[in-house]
Amino acid sequence: MQFPATELVLDANGAVYHLGLQPHQLASKIILVGDQDRVAKISRFFDTIEYRIQHREFVSHTGTFQGKRLTVLSTGIGTDNIDICMAELDALVNIDLSTRSEKASKSSLEIVRIGTCGMLQPDMELHSFVLASHALGLDNIAHFYPINWSQEEQHLLAQVSTQVVFPEGIAPYLSAACPEMVQKFDSAEVRKGITVTSSGFYGPQGRSLRLPSLMPNIHHALGNFEHEGLQIVNFEMESSAIFALGKALGHQCTSICLGVANRPQEVFSTGIDQAMDELIAFVLERI
Repeated sequence: MQFPATELVLDANGAVYHLGLQPHQLASKIILVGDQDRVAKISRFFDTIEYRIQHREFVSHTGTFQGKRLTVLSTGIGTDNIDICMAELDALVNIDLSTRSEKASKSSLEIVRIGTCGMLQPDMELHSFVLASHALGLDNIAHFYPINWSQEEQHLLAQVSTQVVFPEGIAPYLSAACPEMVQKFDSAEVRKGITVTSSGFYGPQGRSLRLPSLMPNIHHALGNFEHEGLQIVNFEMESSAIFALGKALGHQCTSICLGVANRPQEVFSTGIDQAMDELIAFVLERI
């Protein structure tokens, strides 16, 4: 099967349309970040940098750190951009772009997201490292794909649905991170649990300014969830689509975030540079 030009969109140089990358410019170990500026903040730790590429909000640096070849890629904010990133990253390794045909032998990428988040447990200190074992998606990206949900994912989603009431029309999904990737970053230095991926920053996360949220206490309801010792620990805006699409495409994914706000305590960080550098170093040592 050949993918037509309207499905697999390439630019004049043969790079995938949005990321602007060609296969040789991508490493098999990938760090995703939302913020374009964070790409350079990570790559400055590299020993060498081979490629610096930017197209729209998608900035990528590929290089080496302690003998490991890595790509850092900015996604922008939200799961809509994650849909683009995951499809094009997979295309770079599992589709022959010259013939537009699927490769017989598939490659599996290691993908970790480094981001910031709002924490949902009152005992969590600002600048905590928050590791996602699962992601609860309040977006709709996964509903457009044939995802084979495991029994564990379905059971955990059912437990959430019995404890948390969502506004009419919201159909959450729950996807597990890759256990092997989670194990790489699991330590006494991190708080592990379920990440909630929201489709917005204000109303969807219970914030009310001039336009009130229909669920102003969503952060309390989610924070009160508990099942067999597993808690919902943070809010962010990308992980659910990374986990769901990554699993469906055969890639290994997790996310680890820096807690910049404690929602129950209503406190927000006044500066994260040093703490983010510490999280970056933590991830680079373990990826």
